[in-house]
Amino acid sequence: MQVSTETLVEMLQEVEAEDPIDYADLPFGEQELRRLIINSLVERHLAVEAGLAASDVHAMYLLSTAKLVLENTVLHARVLLLQGQQIDMDSLLAPFRLKGKR
Repeated sequence: MQVSTETLVEMLQEVEAEDPIDYADLPFGEQELRRLIINSLVERHLAVEAGLAASDVHAMYLLSTAKLVLENTVLHARVLLLQGQQIDMDSLLAPFRLKGKR
């Protein structure tokens, strides 16, 4: 992967624009958090890429993404319940689907 950290941070910010994250009043800067996350993931990528076959790296990324989507969905559902709202799984999963797909 030959993309700079800053380019990845900018790309993450563009991706995030489609489905913004509410940072509210968290005690850290958004850009700083993006940079820390990207640095951590690039470091992890370089470590696993060296020791795994490409298909294993793809499986690891798929599983990592699945865990993050699951965690995000559960947290979002819990917030909705705390707010006294109904949970609609289609709405919860919409940000993770390809556009035009159900």
